[in-house]
Amino acid sequence: MNTSFFGEMLNSITERGRALLDRTRDRRGNAAARSESLAELCEELLTGRGEASGVALAEEILSKYAELTIGPRIAFFEALANRFGPDREKLDAAVAAWQAAPSDKTAAQIHAAAEARRQELLRRLNLAPGGTAVLVRMREQLLDALDHREDLKAVDADFVHLFSSWFNRGFLVLRRIDWATPAMILEKIIRYEAVHRIRSWEDLRRRIDSPDRRCYAFFHPALLDEPLIFVEIALSREIPDAIAPILSVQRDGIEPDKATTAAFYSISNCQRGLAGVSFGNFLIKQVVQEISRENPRLKIFVTLSPAPDFARWLDRERKAESSQALSPEDRTALEGLDRQGWWQMPQLREPMQEPLLRAAAYYYLRAKNRRGLPQDAVARFHLGNGARLERLNWLADGSDNGMTQSHGLMVNYLYDLDDIEKNHEAYAEGRRVVASSAVRRLVRGVAADLVPVAG
Repeated sequence: MNTSFFGEMLNSITERGRALLDRTRDRRGNAAARSESLAELCEELLTGRGEASGVALAEEILSKYAELTIGPRIAFFEALANRFGPDREKLDAAVAAWQAAPSDKTAAQIHAAAEARRQELLRRLNLAPGGTAVLVRMREQLLDALDHREDLKAVDADFVHLFSSWFNRGFLVLRRIDWATPAMILEKIIRYEAVHRIRSWEDLRRRIDSPDRRCYAFFHPALLDEPLIFVEIALSREIPDAIAPILSVQRDGIEPDKATTAAFYSISNCQRGLAGVSFGNFLIKQVVQEISRENPRLKIFVTLSPAPDFARWLDRERKAESSQALSPEDRTALEGLDRQGWWQMPQLREPMQEPLLRAAAYYYLRAKNRRGLPQDAVARFHLGNGARLERLNWLADGSDNGMTQSHGLMVNYLYDLDDIEKNHEAYAEGRRVVASSAVRRLVRGVAADLVPVAG
């Protein structure tokens, strides 16, 4: 009821503002011509002071933006980059004032003057009805342009800066997804599932409505029916080592009060326009609290995670003239990976198990990207949240996608509630990969003098 009331009130303000805006433009003879371009409308929005007319103008700008094709859209992003950066004159004056009389006041003036004008523009555009959703979509389209336009990175940084505040954890609402959830949201869960495709409504029902399954999602008040991120959970008696039994149509479920382990087997970000705004760490920790209250017998919290970049990395190592990750013997043994359907042939599959797991241990413990971080993006996420690399699972994902991206490898990360903060600090301060002794023993066997390498 409150949401409806405030929505109606905002629409009323917008209608009044639109009428006021029209009358004002009628009085200014050249206003129509001056406001033809979207950039000029943005200038008008920034210089205006009336709140009602500002809301109406923001709505008009977003409406016109929605009509743009790719070329004009990129031109609009260029205008944001070139015309709506910091006001250089104000910044120079603020710097001069601080140099003449350093103080908290003059330092604050520098801070205000250094802010790009487009940040205030985005704030004002956000006042339009549905403005947040349109801006998230706008940033998604900006990301598409960034693949070819390095000069637009400053614009993207401002989006991320503002979204990090607007989508602060304090504004997020955790909701359980079950069969009683509105169909509009369930359809989006099917569409947004990014790890293990949901094949049908019946498949979805097995994942969210079985007694030993759970699904939770974060929502934001400005995007009421749009999940931001969701996690799927399997309750079990032991740590899972393969995905097929979890997703199986014929599986035997267990009663929730018999479970001791909660396995997070799929985490999907839903809004590409919010890339770079972290929700997952909060989601996992809050879900752990939620299901622990519901079932105090749960003591083990783990993931069953994909290894999306492992096969690509291993292919580079196998093609390299020399490799610290692979011994000559292991390199020879892994030649079987080039055979189609190798995992179905015991004579190829069995000799490759140990060499591939040794390579995987090296990949997770030693391989680094150019920023000195773990090569694997999923690893960076969980290690940054305080998890421990617990186990490498051989042929855990036999799907076409799993075999292509990781040769079937999947990984368990353990969230030990007593060690999360300590593990997080070890990773944040020293980029240390906290791993079980079983995983560490695997990499020791590769070579005695292994050192971190860039991948």
